[in-house]
Amino acid sequence: VQLQASGGGLVQAGGSLRLSCAASGHTFTRYAMGWFRQGSGKEREFVASVNWIGDSTSYADSVKGRFTISTDNAKNTVYLQMNSLKPGDTAVYYCAAKPSPSGRVYVKRNQFDYWGQGTLVTVSS
Repeated sequence: VQLQASGGGLVQAGGSLRLSCAASGHTFTRYAMGWFRQGSGKEREFVASVNWIGDSTSYADSVKGRFTISTDNAKNTVYLQMNSLKPGDTAVYYCAAKPSPSGRVYVKRNQFDYWGQGTLVTVSS
């Protein structure tokens, strides 16, 4: 399973970005997907996750109401729409996958089995 994250970049505070994570080697069917981020000098933290059906999501409190996770199973791609970005959102963003035929959503880093390489998001003030 390979995950390729893209869409990062430099944006001003209040702006928006959409991250994409394309999967190869498997289809999204039966996989839970998640986004995590790691700021400079910080530990990697949970951002958002979605089940393979797309009907159950979970968000970190810090991004609720601003970020939206979604999937396109036909394209084997998961998205993270980020609005109202803040300087505190600056980090490398990673996508992750875990087999989950039950449709359960996961939020802990150590629960995910596969990781992408990360894409850098920089929010300027």
